[in-house]
Amino acid sequence: MPSTVVLVHGAWHGAWAWDRFLPELSDLETRTVELPSVGSDPAALGDLYADAAAVRAAVAALDGPVVVVAHSYGGAPVSEGLVGLPQVSGIVYVCAFQLDVGESLAAAVGGSAPDWWDMHEEQGYVDTLRPEEIFYGGVDAATVADAIGKLRHQGLAAFAQPQTAAAWHDIPSTYVVCEQDNAIPAVAQEAMAKRSDRVVRMDTSHSPFLTRPAELAAIIREQFSAQG
Repeated sequence: MPSTVVLVHGAWHGAWAWDRFLPELSDLETRTVELPSVGSDPAALGDLYADAAAVRAAVAALDGPVVVVAHSYGGAPVSEGLVGLPQVSGIVYVCAFQLDVGESLAAAVGGSAPDWWDMHEEQGYVDTLRPEEIFYGGVDAATVADAIGKLRHQGLAAFAQPQTAAAWHDIPSTYVVCEQDNAIPAVAQEAMAKRSDRVVRMDTSHSPFLTRPAELAAIIREQFSAQG
């Protein structure tokens, strides 16, 4: 049975975030998910549960084994959406929010917005300040410029809503700690990583799929063999 990797992007990004990484997984079937909480129209943004439903629908349509890779905020809808799907053999949390039932991203960051969040509370969304510094350390200038041009609004509701499920309780998981991350401090990642079965460290910024793509691809392949 073919092995499939499903890639789930983080806040403000889209499935395009994986475009430069996909060639590293050319030996595997790959799928990407577009999260409804990200978009150009603030009035049309989904929430955490809409994101979780999108992840679940994408994975439920596949035969196993499936490894789901969650980046950053993407960890929340992945944990929420994958409960009870037998084809999922593993989750890889890449500097991602690995939250438990009752927890929210907003609470996980301390209950107040980081200084790089550009808040638009009345309109229900948040943008990013200093994205090159926060997301793309060590990435070449042309790639950074292209990525920044594609960033969109992030729905605030997705950050405030609590997890009602946590798939990592029943699905084997790996946490990738990105030691030079300016979005989620390594100490916060390490605390969440205690919930994973395996922890791997990378000396990279928030976007290892751009800075160390071959290394990250090897970690994902190891998730299949760990369950094989």
